[in-house]
Amino acid sequence: MFKLIKKSKKSRARLGRLKTAHGEIVTPFFMPIATKGAVKNLAAADLRQLGAQIILSNTYHLYLTPGLKVIKRAGGLHKFMDWDGPILTDSGGFQVFSLAKIRKILSQGVEFRSHLDGSKHLFTPKKVLAIQKIIGSDIAMIFDICPPATAKRPEILKAVKLTSEWAKQAARAIGTAPKSRSFVKQLFFCIIQGGVYADLRKESLEELVALEDKNFSWDGYAIGGLAVGESNQEMYRVLDDLIFQMPADRPRYLMGVGTPENIIEAVMRGVDMFDCVIPTREARHGRLYISKLSLQAETRRHSEVIPRDRHGRLRSLAMTFNKGFYETINILNSRYKTDLSPINDTNLKNYSKAYLHHLFKTNEPLAMRLATLNNLNFYLSLMLKIRQKIKSGQL
Repeated sequence: MFKLIKKSKKSRARLGRLKTAHGEIVTPFFMPIATKGAVKNLAAADLRQLGAQIILSNTYHLYLTPGLKVIKRAGGLHKFMDWDGPILTDSGGFQVFSLAKIRKILSQGVEFRSHLDGSKHLFTPKKVLAIQKIIGSDIAMIFDICPPATAKRPEILKAVKLTSEWAKQAARAIGTAPKSRSFVKQLFFCIIQGGVYADLRKESLEELVALEDKNFSWDGYAIGGLAVGESNQEMYRVLDDLIFQMPADRPRYLMGVGTPENIIEAVMRGVDMFDCVIPTREARHGRLYISKLSLQAETRRHSEVIPRDRHGRLRSLAMTFNKGFYETINILNSRYKTDLSPINDTNLKNYSKAYLHHLFKTNEPLAMRLATLNNLNFYLSLMLKIRQKIKSGQL
């Protein structure tokens, strides 16, 4: 399913191809967030025009509304939302973190109280797989426990143990499921937990790898729990320790990350997949990501000498990395009221910053749509440039 095309000689960045039921994806890639079956303010046609290779939807939210009966009658999420590309569905594990006030962790799963009507719903490893089967996602994530960054070591250790046990149950369910066409189409990714503790991350990974045998293997490995309050330095340190131990023949997915700097740092450490709410969420508040210098100039400047420790592992580039290739602006600022320069020089070159400022100030819905188009264009273009630089040997 995953084929490694090229490994960088300057860093640990790599190019690959991931084959799914709805098409082949070139890595590294970024997934726009379509939590409830839609990227906020955009239609599926917009995503195709932007060049999105894959989107991410959420099992928990789709289960509650529109509900599985509607999705099943529609023929799956792809048809329901008119998206013909790959879809990854989060298992609901992130809601264990984000909805901590309305859920209860049990040995067999997680009991949620619906944020819509207060009704109780028990999510188990097998039920999560069954929900994702009905949704029809190309990549199904295994149910896990995502503890907050403030969690103490005993809580994180408990999360590792439960995640491993639930992965064991999921692996058994996948391996013994009837080999119906709709089921075997899906790829299944496990999730490594362990917080910022290197030994717990190693333990989590080893327990997941141990579930593989001649009849079963994970299609990809995700790194969870690094976008829930940890510092950048902590994130990079975990990646430096963990990437070396992860299977090299499977895609590596860093969940919930992140800023342009985070993505470049992680790509250079060997990560292949990303998702984050930043470009769409920031757009709704008038914060735009604008390209400045070319990524080529920036990567050439700092990729000639990659900082490494005495073991040859990449050190964090956070102290030396310069945000010179982009800037963020607040379009609501009064300085843009008369700025007739284009929003960007690509997909929104026919609209001025003054016009977008006006739309936000007058609460026109078009404002958030244009801002979202700008930010996702920036992120997806960034990933394209990253892939080009890996291919040319510059990153």
